[in-house]
Amino acid sequence: MVTRGDEIRIDLAPDKAQDARDALAKTVYGALFLWVVKEVNNCIMWENDKDIRSSAGVLDIFGFESFAINSFEQLCINFTNEALQQQFNKFIFKLEQEEYERENISWAFISFPDNQDCLDTIQSRPKGILTMLDDECKLGQRGSDRNWVKRLNDTYLPERNQEISDNTRYSATKMQQVKGIFCVRHFAGNVAYTAETSFLEKNRDEIPLTAQTLFEEDSSDLIKEIYNVQLSASEDTSASGKSGPAKSKTVSQQFKAQLTSLIEMIETTDPHYIRCLKPNDAAKPKLMTRKRLTEQLRYGGVLEAVRVARMGYPVRMDHGGFFKRYRMLLPSVVEDRLPWSAEDQDPQQLSEKLLDIVLEEGAKPTIYENEDGSISRANQIRKAQRQPEEMVFPKQDVQLGKTKIFMRKGPHDKLESHRVFHQNASVTLIQSWMRMMQQNRRYLITEDAALTVQRWYRGCLGRARWWRLREAQAGQLLTNNFRMQLKRRKYNKARAGTVRLQAQYRGRMARKVIAATKIQSYYRMHVQSKAFRKLKSAINSLQCRVRQGIAKKVFEQVKREAKDMGKVKEHNEKLKAEMASLKAMLQAQAANDAGKEKSEKAIKEKQDEIDRLESRIAQLEAALAKEKEKVQKLENNLASQKEGNRKLASDLQYQKEKTAIVQTPMRRKHSSEGVTAEQLAEAVVIGATVSSEDLAQHHAEVARLEEELEEERKMSRAMRTQIKNLKSTIADKGVVDVTASTDYISDA
Repeated sequence: MVTRGDEIRIDLAPDKAQDARDALAKTVYGALFLWVVKEVNNCIMWENDKDIRSSAGVLDIFGFESFAINSFEQLCINFTNEALQQQFNKFIFKLEQEEYERENISWAFISFPDNQDCLDTIQSRPKGILTMLDDECKLGQRGSDRNWVKRLNDTYLPERNQEISDNTRYSATKMQQVKGIFCVRHFAGNVAYTAETSFLEKNRDEIPLTAQTLFEEDSSDLIKEIYNVQLSASEDTSASGKSGPAKSKTVSQQFKAQLTSLIEMIETTDPHYIRCLKPNDAAKPKLMTRKRLTEQLRYGGVLEAVRVARMGYPVRMDHGGFFKRYRMLLPSVVEDRLPWSAEDQDPQQLSEKLLDIVLEEGAKPTIYENEDGSISRANQIRKAQRQPEEMVFPKQDVQLGKTKIFMRKGPHDKLESHRVFHQNASVTLIQSWMRMMQQNRRYLITEDAALTVQRWYRGCLGRARWWRLREAQAGQLLTNNFRMQLKRRKYNKARAGTVRLQAQYRGRMARKVIAATKIQSYYRMHVQSKAFRKLKSAINSLQCRVRQGIAKKVFEQVKREAKDMGKVKEHNEKLKAEMASLKAMLQAQAANDAGKEKSEKAIKEKQDEIDRLESRIAQLEAALAKEKEKVQKLENNLASQKEGNRKLASDLQYQKEKTAIVQTPMRRKHSSEGVTAEQLAEAVVIGATVSSEDLAQHHAEVARLEEELEEERKMSRAMRTQIKNLKSTIADKGVVDVTASTDYISDA
């Protein structure tokens, strides 16, 4: 703030700072837009405007807006739509006027609607809404939205409890007045505006002082240039003759000036209007929202244009089309009076004559009967239908022009209702004839079908009767066969039972004979088998007793030989002689070998001797195992012989006891041959007895092998000990004491 040359700096609050930022951005955007428009116009502008004969422009009119909360922007947009709608109504009226004059139609009585009172309510001086808004903005800080809307209510609703103004364009209920809301009735309907939505702030659209300084002192030429364009557009040039700085325009003043310029330009051109309708908000094909389309037609001014057109003669038809369309309304008028075809005749005269006859016939009462009281089929149908409204209307409502016929809505509706009435009657008559023909055709088809069905049914009855005869014959044949099968089955069952009974009887008899034979044979076999078993048992017992005695003798001999140690001493002597020769060899070797190499050689030779002894021990062990196995077998045979002798003794005792009682033929036979049982048993035992010399020989061999094996093992252990001592001596002295080693072997 600058006062008397002093600058006072006050920091803004966050909300005010955001508002200042938004105002600066909006100013830059608006200035840039005006600069772009100016530059484009300068590029496409002709040097001399007088040389321009024609030009074409496109104006995209934003539609009528009505939201839940409407503010200053909606008021300006709807104000523009009101002005353009007025221009559109004038354009429609002008076109209607030209066409009526061209067709030589009287149109002085036609009145067209006008919305000038709505425009005056918004922009007139000094009581217009925008004018009073500008006055409120001039008050500065004292002005407010609430005061402005209060002035509007006091101006347009001066009476107490008044809610609608005298021109019916401004209205506000008590509740709306309290909330600061007022309504304006536009051509598309009432719109409620909320005053407390910053109307004054939006109308002022002032640039902050700091922003002005920023624009004026900016180093960029572009920023300065677009700011100058903004200033020139916002300055009020109406008071240019007065001294002092130019005042800035409000937004409403700029808007009204631009709108006035636009209307003046449109009035100097030949406008062509294109109305675009959006079928739905979802952008889907084949979908039309009726309510949305109605709103677009109403807000776009289409319904208002239709209402303007209907104030005059909205229905227009050429003379030929009128005569062809409505000649059917007079079916009772003969052709001599009014022809049915318009060929080779003047359509205008025929149309005028048709109109006169229609008005004349419409004034008469409708009579469908003929003079003789009869009534045609078509008249019966017409009489049965709902009667249309009488064709009575003023003749001036239908004007005949040079090329067209102009009709108002009332006469046109009556003519159309009568036309629909006669069309319905004709259609009904045609339908009745068509239905009759269809029914006749259907009857003929049904009759032919009935005859065909009857023939087919009679044939079915004949075939059914023939089939029943075949079934009866087949049933009789089936019954005969069934009875035959029953008898045959009964006979086969009886025959099978008889055969089975005979077989069982014969089998029983044969089994009795076979059983008796088997019993006899088993008894005879049992007697012979029992005698044979007794004899065999006696022989086995005798053999076992004899073998037991022989085995005892052999066993005693083996025991005596085992106690004989002479052979063992002889064997030990042989081993000692062998060891003595070995010692002599070692002593000779030790005498000749003075060093370590000879000792190692002696150790190697001793090791070879040990290996030879070990292989010898293995051979002796294998031979000993074989001899032991043979001895075991002999002992097992001896045990079995003892068991046999025991059984033989028991059997002989039993035989001795029975001999005195029973004398069998077999014994008599044996006695006659001179061979006794004791001799036979002795012969059997002797034939199967082990030799005592063999058993003794085997026992002696086993004893010899055991002694030899024990000696070999002792020698092997002595050799191992000697080698161990030699190795230790070599390790300690480096020289082998052969004499000591030989003495050790001799002692061993």
